[in-house]
Amino acid sequence: MTAAADAGTIVQPSLIVGLGNPGKKYNRTRHNVGFDVIDALAKGWGVSLSANKRFQGEVGETRVPKRLVLLKPTTYMNLSGQSVRSVVDWYKLDPAEVLVVYDDMDLPAGRLRLRLSGSAGGHNGMKSIISHLGTQDFPRLRLGISRNGASGDRAVVGHVLGKFAPEERKVIDSAVAMATDAIDFSLGKGIERAMSLYNGRTAEV
Repeated sequence: MTAAADAGTIVQPSLIVGLGNPGKKYNRTRHNVGFDVIDALAKGWGVSLSANKRFQGEVGETRVPKRLVLLKPTTYMNLSGQSVRSVVDWYKLDPAEVLVVYDDMDLPAGRLRLRLSGSAGGHNGMKSIISHLGTQDFPRLRLGISRNGASGDRAVVGHVLGKFAPEERKVIDSAVAMATDAIDFSLGKGIERAMSLYNGRTAEV
């Protein structure tokens, strides 16, 4: 648990980061579901995302219901921490205020899992963020993309950089919508409450 949670306060994000790779060739691939969630949040909240050199990413900000920053790092996945750290420093945020959304191939396609802290679990984007923030005590929301039998480095890379089959895409689109609901809920009730409501849920079509 984070220090904020230990102190008995409600953990609510101020920066929401979606992980992915920039460029059309990676658009809507399995590794980019974090980007998909940020795009959905931006659309739902009427937030415009724009390229920002200082932050090495696409950034948008809203003040309703509170000040929130949306970020899609454009550093490529393995360097995501550079972008996140620059935003954290600029806005003087605590890591506990950073919610990172990303793919997890060890979860069934469409399943959500929220946590207040944890290891990178082999995800290179999360490894970079943990390294640059100097802690793993920040919340994260994982969206299952399924391993689909992929094993070995080459097969795994091909899998996560590939696109979903049409039926999988329907499930993922439903999961993205459910993820935005979970994030909305966490903003009002806190991530701990959102965990109890959304963890283990799998999107349906």
